[in-house]
Amino acid sequence: MTPAPQPGQRLRFDAAVLTDIGLVRDQNEDRVLYEKGASDNRGSLALVADGMGGHAAGEVASRIAAETVCRVFYEVDGPLPKVLRTAFATANAEILKWIKTHPECAGMGTTCTALALDDSEGWLAHIGDSRAYLLRDGLLSQLSEDQTLVAQLLREGKLTKNQARHSPVSNVILQALGMGPDIEPVIWEEPLTLASGDTLILCTDGLSGLVSDIEIAEIAGRLAPREAGTALIAAANEAGGHDNISVAIIRAAADCRPHIGYA
Repeated sequence: MTPAPQPGQRLRFDAAVLTDIGLVRDQNEDRVLYEKGASDNRGSLALVADGMGGHAAGEVASRIAAETVCRVFYEVDGPLPKVLRTAFATANAEILKWIKTHPECAGMGTTCTALALDDSEGWLAHIGDSRAYLLRDGLLSQLSEDQTLVAQLLREGKLTKNQARHSPVSNVILQALGMGPDIEPVIWEEPLTLASGDTLILCTDGLSGLVSDIEIAEIAGRLAPREAGTALIAAANEAGGHDNISVAIIRAAADCRPHIGYA
């Protein structure tokens, strides 16, 4: 049993990020990263982005998003929700600027799901249908909410889960970076308190669309982060691999280093 989260508890995070082109696509339009905070002033950042647009435009959009969010996250001062909001807004503006000067990329965009981690707390920033999960005591909880037409219809009770799985509009995304100036990302104002033993998982729909939550929980709970990521990508490819597959796995553990204070 994982101990109850203790606010102020110092944790360290062991992480692995992996991406795979899959079995069908000609190029990988995903981006995945994990940056470990270099100082006590700013923690770590994990992110996945799934580009769309074709003709390599999706690859450009996800690259701009990942690079911009990461840069702004470590450059801007202030509370983490404000920093994440600024990072997403800046990434959106950079993608729109690229589209304006490269008309062949019109229609490109990208999902972006990020977790900011600081000591024992995590903040989510999310747009699109990539996902963030928390695995605790063998139970997998989805932290993000899919911003898709099917997910919205399901939440409104207009589709059953079975109808949603087979819907012809399952690929319609309602929110993405690059979609326009008035995007609506979800930014947590309050953090999630984490505990030693918690596992956080970020992934694109190339994984979550092919591998069940039950299997994700079993693999991520049984293996170390890098081995789990490799096994999850293999499971997605075994299920068809019809999309790029990206995953970040971050496991929390008690940080036993002495905490030095100054009077």
